[in-house]
Amino acid sequence: MRRSLKNTARKFSADSQNLATLAQSLALSGSRLERRHWESFLDKLLEKLLGNNQQQAIDSALDHLFHTDPLAYDVLLDCVETISSSCSQPYDGKAYKGLLLAVPIIAWTRYVIPSGQITATQIHPLFTLLREHIIAKNTHAALAPALFSIDQLPQSYCDTFSLTRRMVDAALHTKALQLPTELPETAPFLADTRYLLIAVAAEINKPLLRWEEVDAGINSQLTRRSVLEQWQTHAVPNVQLLLPGCGVDLLLPDSYYVACREADKAVRPTSLKAAVHYLTNSLSVEANQLSAVIASVGDQANAMRIDEYRISFSHSGNSDVYYGVVWPLYDEESADDDVSLDVSRRPGIPPPLSPMQQIVATLREAGITKIQNAETVFAPEFCDDCGAPLFCDPNEEMVHAEMPEDVGENSGHLH
Repeated sequence: MRRSLKNTARKFSADSQNLATLAQSLALSGSRLERRHWESFLDKLLEKLLGNNQQQAIDSALDHLFHTDPLAYDVLLDCVETISSSCSQPYDGKAYKGLLLAVPIIAWTRYVIPSGQITATQIHPLFTLLREHIIAKNTHAALAPALFSIDQLPQSYCDTFSLTRRMVDAALHTKALQLPTELPETAPFLADTRYLLIAVAAEINKPLLRWEEVDAGINSQLTRRSVLEQWQTHAVPNVQLLLPGCGVDLLLPDSYYVACREADKAVRPTSLKAAVHYLTNSLSVEANQLSAVIASVGDQANAMRIDEYRISFSHSGNSDVYYGVVWPLYDEESADDDVSLDVSRRPGIPPPLSPMQQIVATLREAGITKIQNAETVFAPEFCDDCGAPLFCDPNEEMVHAEMPEDVGENSGHLH
């Protein structure tokens, strides 16, 4: 189950009630025909609300179902994401379907990770590679002329709905996509995600993506894996030109929300490794001279449910916290996950790691040997002055992370 946004209560309007009722009916469907029946009504209502910028009605329904009917919540969220990131449009006398894709790039550096508008010269080779390796043949496509940070992506389902339709229209009519001249600024991080956005359109019943093509075979996972390998092999040199001074890792381009969620998860271990690399170089120490404290942070309004871990770094024998990394939990992840033997698991496939196990394994891989797990579940505290999250020191007190003054001037303000 996905996690709800933390926000104040919203007005529960008639539209919100209709959304919730339709989602519950769809969740309880006993046949594919019944599912299609309720789905058609739900899709039409969502298209109306998204087109009229009625974000509040949608958020209110999602909040209500999150607390009262988790299954219907997942159903409604899936429908909202689908309708906002896909569309149908007529073109040249035929019916076309369109889909918004995100192309995630994990980047890390000691400097600044670039973002913002890019030139046609920079776009062309990447657009060509996306056509060759990701999107299906005989499709129309449009690539947005920007390298987006998470702060520069659409901030609501209504924004995504509008952008999807603009980009699909640009793809079908081979038009240039106009973006705002100034995109929002993004906070500097040692490791972060950047995105390319591409819309692809094809005739109804024709494939949109390379692994959907008939000759791709029935093993979709194997095909997706081979597509990703080809994309990484051929695209990395061109992506590095967009991100000078950065290490990069390319994830599989996919439907907008799926790709963004996978990127959110994939950047977490990279953030920890980048932090260790930054500290060892800035402080002129070895990784085994650093210590880490893992603190569980929960929401007091939800019985201290753990929503994230905050990992703080100190020099061994010193209680000062020099740097911290937030490891949020997403979707179905839970701090209570105990990995047990699953008798239905296929032979040769290792069991998944719990979030805590992933953090510990990543720290050890980076060379950290002194790892402390704080026993307390902390409230999500932030600095009153700058808004930065507070981190747990070895004495299990929440403090502000501060680099020593003699290295702070050269290391910049990083989060």
